[in-house]
Amino acid sequence: MLEVRWLGRVPYREALAVQRALFAHGRRDHLLLLEHPHVFTHGPGADLATNLRCDPPSVGAELVATDRGGDVTYHGPGQLVGYPILSRPAKHGGDGPADVRAYVCEVEGLVIDALARLGVRDAGRLDGHPGVWVEPAGPRARKICAIGVRVGRGSTSRRTMHGFALNVDPDLAYMREHIVPCGIADRPVTSLAEEGVRATMREVVDVVAALAAERWGADGARRDDVAWADPSSGAAAEPRLARGRRAEVPVERKPEWLRPRVEISDAVLATRRTVRELGLVTVCEEAGCPNLSECWADGTATFMVLGERCTRACGFCLVDTRAPLAPDADEPRRVAEAARRMGLAHVVLTMVARDDLTDGGMAHVAACVREVRRALPGARVETLVSDARGGEGLGAILEARPDVLAHNVETVPRLQREVRPSAGYARSLAVLARARAAGLVTKSGFMLGLGERPGEVEATLVDLASVGVSIVTIGQYLRPTAAHLPVRSWPTPEEYARWARVGESLGIAHVEASPLTRSSYHARAAHDAAAGLVPAVPVALRAGALVPS
Repeated sequence: MLEVRWLGRVPYREALAVQRALFAHGRRDHLLLLEHPHVFTHGPGADLATNLRCDPPSVGAELVATDRGGDVTYHGPGQLVGYPILSRPAKHGGDGPADVRAYVCEVEGLVIDALARLGVRDAGRLDGHPGVWVEPAGPRARKICAIGVRVGRGSTSRRTMHGFALNVDPDLAYMREHIVPCGIADRPVTSLAEEGVRATMREVVDVVAALAAERWGADGARRDDVAWADPSSGAAAEPRLARGRRAEVPVERKPEWLRPRVEISDAVLATRRTVRELGLVTVCEEAGCPNLSECWADGTATFMVLGERCTRACGFCLVDTRAPLAPDADEPRRVAEAARRMGLAHVVLTMVARDDLTDGGMAHVAACVREVRRALPGARVETLVSDARGGEGLGAILEARPDVLAHNVETVPRLQREVRPSAGYARSLAVLARARAAGLVTKSGFMLGLGERPGEVEATLVDLASVGVSIVTIGQYLRPTAAHLPVRSWPTPEEYARWARVGESLGIAHVEASPLTRSSYHARAAHDAAAGLVPAVPVALRAGALVPS
């Protein structure tokens, strides 16, 4: 099965983290289709002194070293980037140079066929220069698509990564003035727009995705897109999830299985006293969790650090969105003291999003992890963190090495923009991929009932499994107020059980799925169920063949 994903505009480093995870852990073939913000990339043998003609930040671009072959290449808006992560059969033995050449020809053939379908008839190969060229046999041969790949080594199968960059309608000045593209000084670059083809990005994606499915989808193909945001994409407007009383979507009454019993026992009251005395916040209360009495009666709670005010306004969440206060430097100590008083064996820390802080609040969460471990050396610590806006702040929590690093995708790709407009599906996969690459047990979760389709649920599970996620939680979305997104369906307990079986069949070590499941529900039991089932992460990706662009 070929899993095709349009991911929108994704920073290069985030896409690279996702690629590496799919390369290392994926069981299925993926084709990632996306755009990058302005970035120059280069392989290990690049001649930057000669071929990089600008200071990248001065032209609004990054400079990123990568593990593909080739010299300096540009990626940016208006350029369709495709990353096929495929398992290719090894046919020629040894280190497979013939296999690599054959694979490059496959990628070139895909692009050539796509260009022909879009109206560029004279596109083909130029001897000695990988990529796709317009009028390659003539005096004005010009490059329209760069190709740079990596092919791993294996006796029977080789995994691929990196891919192609097709110029749809980018700012060609980045390639003509700021670099020598791929180190080729005597050959110009071009684009579909410059060749007179006025295709939208969506039209190009549709053609490439269909041809890739024919070429690489022998067992079928499935396409799932993150919602298209650009009105010039040529796409019909994505259906919006209605919000507010006047836009109420009629659904059946909340079923009986979603009516938890609330029992205020002595244990619940004791937990509440501990939390109040130490001036702490629990997500159990702030998010209106339906499992509060069950978890608190068991002497467990999920501590929400960095305050109770979030800098994002997700369409499903009840947490306060007023301007946040400065972090409380004493909070890590108090969280640790609460965990000690409660005698916890598995401590869960979650956080509000703190986009107002340079590191997204990750250093503060890391301090909480360290303090809990000092107070309870034998306890496991699980952290449910934000995406830190994709920044390097995530490094602080990775260095603290929680026993479980959790980050939720929340919903299927198509609904991301409506459900959590300040986040991104690819960015969330990148957070999980980076944590897995650091050797951590990773966990994610999402909700049902927002209008997702069964195929989209399975695709999301495939993606989480493919980046090495070990634990997944799936629960029913419950509308906090009439101002929040509406509930569109009430999947039955039997449907949740089926999704758990599907997830585990895909290689996820443990899937906790039920209508009342929340991110930290049965967290200790989920970790124990997954323990021993999580394969060791490779120290590094296996050596592979590099092909220049």
